[in-house]
Parts: sequence; structure tokens; C-alpha cells
Amino acid sequence: MQEPTAKSENSDQDLSSPLGALERTFQSVLDVGKELLARRRIGIASAPLDSTTLLKMCSELLDHRGEPSGIALASEIIRGYNSLEEEAQEEFFIGLEADFEVDREAILTASERYREKGDRSALTSIIRSTEAPRQKLFRRINMAPDGTRTLVSMRGDLLTHLRENPRLKSVDDDLRHLFISWFNKGFLELRRISWESPASVLERLIDYEAVHEINGWDDLRSRLRDDRRCFAFFHPALDDDPLVFVEIALTDEIPTAISPLLEQTREIESGARPTTVVFYSISNCHKGLAGVSFGNFLIKGVVEELARDMPWLKTFVTLSPVPGFRKWLLKADLSGIVDPEIVDTVKESVGSVITDEVYNAMLKLCAHYLLNVKSRDLPLDPVARFHLGNGALLHGLHGGADLSSRGREQSGGIMVNYLYDLGRIEINHEALFDEGKVAVSKVVSKLLD
Repeated sequence: MQEPTAKSENSDQDLSSPLGALERTFQSVLDVGKELLARRRIGIASAPLDSTTLLKMCSELLDHRGEPSGIALASEIIRGYNSLEEEAQEEFFIGLEADFEVDREAILTASERYREKGDRSALTSIIRSTEAPRQKLFRRINMAPDGTRTLVSMRGDLLTHLRENPRLKSVDDDLRHLFISWFNKGFLELRRISWESPASVLERLIDYEAVHEINGWDDLRSRLRDDRRCFAFFHPALDDDPLVFVEIALTDEIPTAISPLLEQTREIESGARPTTVVFYSISNCHKGLAGVSFGNFLIKGVVEELARDMPWLKTFVTLSPVPGFRKWLLKADLSGIVDPEIVDTVKESVGSVITDEVYNAMLKLCAHYLLNVKSRDLPLDPVARFHLGNGALLHGLHGGADLSSRGREQSGGIMVNYLYDLGRIEINHEALFDEGKVAVSKVVSKLLD
């Protein structure tokens, strides 16, 4: 099967529309700014674009007052950053941390003034002094074309360097703080993705799928057939580049394994009215947006839209991986939980054939992990924390549900159903965060009896 034909880059651009006019105006401002920069002969703009040069340009941008030339300078910074090698990136981030930090003396002076006077002006001085100049720099870079995309990519690079260089956390904190505002739910657009969506969007689905790999165009088309759905959040600054997307199967029963949902040759009954919505894959698309949560809004938005369009739907459930299970299992003390004679066996990567004793022990251990192993009073497993935090109920565990290499390595083949009971979502959410209580079915609870 041939892949969809990508539309011309300008085929959908209506230059008579307000958006087209705005783009032309913005481009003309940028062109003027470049001319002004050239006339002023800002020396750093023509120097080799290494990390030192970029940091000088960033200082220049902070002090810059003219808008056209400021946008042009920000564009030069973007171009320069995108050309940096990995080592130069780290040098750039270290410079951002050291040279664009808050002024300690200014904070102390403002605090003393507020202690003495206590008026609004003094409080404003404290607020201004506690904001690192980096934030103003990032906001100015964001004004340039592709500024938002570059800053998101920049934070993705920063997170890689942060593992080896914890001092960069202050830079990460500033970017994350800005992203939480810029990617507020009010700015996001929920769209359904179908086979008729632009080819660029479909290509990105294949690239971004992080749970169950999409093996080419035939596989993607299968996942977009009439008995399937795909929804994504988009942001106006990132064009047709999704932030997060969810893949959905419409079925008549709660699934216990992933392979039937991914089967490409399945038959679709004409005019069928499935009763069950299965969320089987949620993928965050940009590493730089880690920690900026909008997946929960995506789930709730999709539930509302599907319930409105197909009122006969009764059950909303996931078929989810348990990505942290075996990582915990390999280090855990299992004494008192399972028979000591099979401890070594349950810690092995599970194949397609296991004994009933090992199968039951694995389910029991997974239930224990999801219900009792916590991090700051919340489930340690990130997928469990996400769905249970959204107000879902831990409904069922299924061994041998994902026998892919990733499924065996991460969770011993186990997958989980989290049930979204629309009448109890908020109750379950409050119980988890107020009391640390996980909403769980009797079936799962009995595994620990």
C-alpha cells in the first residue's frame, strides 16, 4: 500500500485570510529587523555560532529594545542553537545557568524594603527580582518564528544533560514554568486523526508511537479504520505537530490481550454499535514537554466527545502496560509474598508458556506493586499513577497479554484494565489524593487475599 500523498506546503494557506495576512505582516517585520541588524553591524551576529557567541547574542537580546531587530536577533539565536553539537549544547546550558541567574543582592534588598514598607510596590520588586533573566530571554526567543518549537526541543536536549549535570535544574525549572503557562489546556485543540488527515500528521504518528510500534502505513491505516479512533492535542505554535495522542479500539467487551486490538486483518461488522471504548495507547510526542501534563485532559475530552457522538457506549476502559513492574520486581524482597521456591522464576522475563503457579504469583505480585508500592503516597508505576490520578479504577490484570519483547521485559507480559466509571471519576480522584486510597475492583483485591 502506498503512503498518503503529502499536500503542498502552501496548498492550504489562504493568503486572503486573517491568518495569511498576519503571517505576511510578521515576515515583513522580520525582514525589516534583519536589515536593521545588518546596518547596525552587530559584531556578534556575524561571528562563528559557537556556544560563547550564542550566549553573547542572548545577552544582547535581553538588552534589546527594538521589536523588529529583536525578533531578527532571536531568529539568529534559534538558527545558532539548532547548529550546536552536543558538547556545545552543554556549554550553552551551563552559561544560561551561570550568567542569567537571579541577583541575590537584589532579592535581599527588595525583601528588606518590603519588610520595612509592606506596600504593593515593594512586593512587585520582590516578584521581579526572583524571576531569573532566563525567563525573559526565553519569552523573547519565543517571539521569533519557530521559537516555541525550538524551546521545546531545547528542553529535550537539556533533560539529557541534566542527568549528568544537576546544576542545570534551575534552567529546566524556568523552561518548565513557562511551558505550563504556554501549553495551558485553554490553548490546546482536540482533533480526531483519520486516514484523511495531512500526511505530515500521519507520519508523525508513526514516529511518535511509544507504546505499540506502528509498523508502516498498512499498520497505521488499520489503526484508523471505522472500529478505531485516534485523537490528539495540538498547539497553534506547533502547526500540525501533535503534543500527545491516544489510540482507541471500539469493541463489545473489555479486552484481555493486546494482539486482537492490533490485528490488521480483522473483520468489521457494518452498522455495528460497539459498547466499549478501549484506550490502548497514549503517546507523548515531545521529550521537551515532559512534566507538562495534558494527557489527563485528553482522556476526559475524548470521553466527552465519544459519549456525545455515540450515546450507546457504556464502558470506558484501558488496556495498559505496567512499565515499572519488572524493574521493581528484580530488586524487590519477595519474602512473605510468594513461595521462596519460585522467586527466581518470577524474576525471569516471562515467555509464552509458564506454569499456573508462576502465572498466579506474577499476577499477585503485580497487584501488590500497583496497590502497595508507592512514591510520595501515589503509585510508583507511572501509568498507574496517571490513570488512577485521573479517577480511574484498577479493574483487571491479565497475564500473557503482551508477549512482545518490550511487554515481557517491562511487565512480564502483564497488562492492566483501568476502568473510567463516569459517575465516580471525581470521587476516585479525591480519594487517591486526599486519603491515598486506590479505587480497585474486588477481582484485583482478591489477588492479595
